[in-house]
Amino acid sequence: MTVVLDTPVAVRRTAMDLLARREHGRVELTRKLRQRGASDELIEPALDRLAEEGLLSEARYLESFIRYKSNAGYGPARIREDLGQRGLDRADVEHALRASGVHWSEKLRDVWQRKFSGQLPEDARSRAQQTRFLAYRGFSMEMIGRLLNGRDLDD
Repeated sequence: MTVVLDTPVAVRRTAMDLLARREHGRVELTRKLRQRGASDELIEPALDRLAEEGLLSEARYLESFIRYKSNAGYGPARIREDLGQRGLDRADVEHALRASGVHWSEKLRDVWQRKFSGQLPEDARSRAQQTRFLAYRGFSMEMIGRLLNGRDLDD
């Protein structure tokens, strides 16, 4: 049975149900409520109230998203791109990435170790393969180069 989102109470209840499952950004929550049939006139006041009450927090969403994605083996560039596509402010994203406390060089080494068993590339083809994979995961070319050249990442 589908719930009709034509009252402020129904919109708030649905928004709270979504937030109970995981953190959401305002843009993402607005999109989900629209998909469920809520109008913008009902969505905006409901989200404003949730934000005032501390139930909807962009900072918590950023922190949660960065932690989840970094633990899944993604680097800062990929996370930055994903958050940008979700409509979050670039400055907020940059601040959250800096404040996350994630050691990106350790994450890079862990991802490389899991995927390539810690085997440095022996030829140009395997080097290109490892580089493409790590770049796709969102690590910088500088960090990848240091790793694949066998240099310390923290120099």
